[in-house]
Amino acid sequence: MLLTGTVVADASTVIEDGAIVVEDERIAAVGEREDVLDAYPDREVRSYDLLAPGFVGSHVHSVQSLGRGIADDTELLDWLFDHVLPMEASLDGEAMSVAARLGYLEMIESGTTTCVDHLSVHHADRAFDAAVEMGIRGRLGKVLMDKSAPDGLQEDADAALAETERLIERYHGANDGRIRYAVTPRFAVSCTEECLRGARAVADDHDGVRIHTHASENRDEVATVEDETGRRNIHWLDEVGLTGEDVVLAHCIWTDESEREVLAETGTHVTYCPSSNMKLASGIAPVVDYLDRGINVALGNDGPPCNNTLDPLTEMRQASLLQKVEHLDPEATPARTIFEMATVNGARAAGFDRVGKLHEGWRADVVGLTTDETRATPLYDPLSHLVFSAHGDDVRFTMVGGDVLQADGEVVVADADAIRERAREVADGLDVAPDQPGR
Repeated sequence: MLLTGTVVADASTVIEDGAIVVEDERIAAVGEREDVLDAYPDREVRSYDLLAPGFVGSHVHSVQSLGRGIADDTELLDWLFDHVLPMEASLDGEAMSVAARLGYLEMIESGTTTCVDHLSVHHADRAFDAAVEMGIRGRLGKVLMDKSAPDGLQEDADAALAETERLIERYHGANDGRIRYAVTPRFAVSCTEECLRGARAVADDHDGVRIHTHASENRDEVATVEDETGRRNIHWLDEVGLTGEDVVLAHCIWTDESEREVLAETGTHVTYCPSSNMKLASGIAPVVDYLDRGINVALGNDGPPCNNTLDPLTEMRQASLLQKVEHLDPEATPARTIFEMATVNGARAAGFDRVGKLHEGWRADVVGLTTDETRATPLYDPLSHLVFSAHGDDVRFTMVGGDVLQADGEVVVADADAIRERAREVADGLDVAPDQPGR
């Protein structure tokens, strides 16, 4: 296949009249349109206004998709324990499958081609199966909770880790390596020391398995961990083995100087989730400081109940603007920096090599966008347009590993209307009616 349009190959490279050749799962050539067409005649040609690397959602909750809107205007721990976790506990296997499909559908439609997905305690198989069937690239994991969990979600640590092992054996490397595993403790508040150390041991026992958890998202969370362990959150995670190059920590808002030193020294990845952090009034992550220390910062939407969208383009805009306001500096987190967070930085956190750029030999994860009937006149800078103007509805083409998942605005790997209709039916049967301030 040969794709033409303005190619945003990476944060520094834009080819105004460019083309990409895809062979099998890789990019065979990138260059000026005329040169590429001459070198690769008789190829199927698809044209889009903008071509970009597929975006990486480095912290998402696909299976919370059925809870969008149930817990607005609520503080994090109340949001989690009074609304979202009970909703997760109520999902049976079919509901989990529907929720995951709904989440992956939204990602595919809006340009996310790779995700680091924090599932739930039960029925993780159904989400893994959905990811395989819909073709997304993902680092997924069953959630571990062995203390302070709502009814239906708390497990014995040994049983939870044994189930994790089973899922690793079944799914890690599935779909020709497109699906990989992350051992996924919910967070330190809901996991014993035994569970956290066990998570590290399981990850160490399996080549290429990573760890994905939440950390220091909320001041009450930080205080709870310190009361229980005598240590700040990042120091506690470091002590039990949950830092390092194979660890992705979502949020990391409330960290002190010594904790940031640990993140930098250990090579731990941080995922910045600005929309969620604003909506839950959790705070503003010290992203500029992290970047200055050489910490790899990726970008994530978090979950539909706390965002309430999985649109990566909207998230890029929020990510930059929030840091500019925080630092009163218009030069903070420019478009180039944010674009890297949403592409190559995210791929690095997720542990996928040669993902996040449109370069020869890299994996063919590509999105095509339209600028018709959008905020694209005039369009002086394609990179600026992607970060500050575009939104998920502009995405018309989505490819993962050379496979077309969406073409001309129509998802081709699933019946989108049927997924949404079934999701509405399942959601109507859940006891999750909002009961919140302002309603």
